[in-house]
Amino acid sequence: MRALTIHAAKDLRVETSSVADPGPGEVRIAVRTGGICGSDLHYYNHGGFGSVRLREPMILGHEVAGVVADTGNGVHSVKPGDLVAVNPSRPCGACRFCDAGHFNHCLNMRFYGSAMPFPHVQGAFRDRLVVDEAQCFAVSEGVSAGNAAMAEPLSVCLHAVAQAGNVEGRRLLITGCGPIGALCVMAARHAGAAEITVTDLTDSALAFAARVGADRTINMAKDAGALKPFAEEKGYFDLAIEASGSGQALASALGLLRPRGTLVQLGLGGEMTVAMNALVSKEIVLKGSFRFHEDFGRAVTLINAGEIDVASLISETVPVEDAVAAFDLASDRSQAMKVQLLFN
Repeated sequence: MRALTIHAAKDLRVETSSVADPGPGEVRIAVRTGGICGSDLHYYNHGGFGSVRLREPMILGHEVAGVVADTGNGVHSVKPGDLVAVNPSRPCGACRFCDAGHFNHCLNMRFYGSAMPFPHVQGAFRDRLVVDEAQCFAVSEGVSAGNAAMAEPLSVCLHAVAQAGNVEGRRLLITGCGPIGALCVMAARHAGAAEITVTDLTDSALAFAARVGADRTINMAKDAGALKPFAEEKGYFDLAIEASGSGQALASALGLLRPRGTLVQLGLGGEMTVAMNALVSKEIVLKGSFRFHEDFGRAVTLINAGEIDVASLISETVPVEDAVAAFDLASDRSQAMKVQLLFN
């Protein structure tokens, strides 16, 4: 089978690899579509992110959907021919965090396409993928493989919105509007946010934000002072989701939140400094948001029901043979929102 392997920054290759037969409780998937994520782009463009670096060749990818090719003994929830979204999160189920139900913090997590552990966890950008039955979520008739592959990034955003607490009727600021920021807009709107303001540095990203439900968009590169009125009287926004990974955006959000507001840090961009005086004096709640778990099933349910229109964020689908061109396109924020790869 073909597998999309990163060897170093800008060294991305379509290579031949082997595939195992499914064992008891396992499913072999013929991957149809895979979405290129921000972490995939960090590996492609920089060889990693923060302290996480490539130390050996690694198959990329974790946003995938495909058709069940065959199953091992004891599999009952899916059958050959079913289109499924694949949850890339594989907690061990035995550590203290799994015992507490905090599966996204598993001490022995095997998350597809991750260089955090060594040896690295090989990813899902390949023609055939053997997964556990529990990772497979059936997709409704009429839902495309591309839409199904969006379940993973939508899960990230559903988890972030849940971390923010009660969103209904609240004023929300989202900083950064790549695919994750845009999906946060959609998730927050679905959760009942009264008003959503989005900031970014490019008009093309902000146009997507407006299209999917933002009430107000602000290009900080063009008008750095546009947010000043929202800092008056100790802040305007009830909640903020920082999705850019920018320390400057984090600092700005702290100044724009009202006292006792909540800020969710979702974007990863290396180490940041926090204005502790603002955090303490305004009694701001600062929370992190890392991956997801039970949110994946909810994401598939929302996509199946058509309650969140993930298709509007898919810019282009490119054959895996042209993966380098696809990654270059996905790296250009002026040209693309979500680029997906076509396998079978």
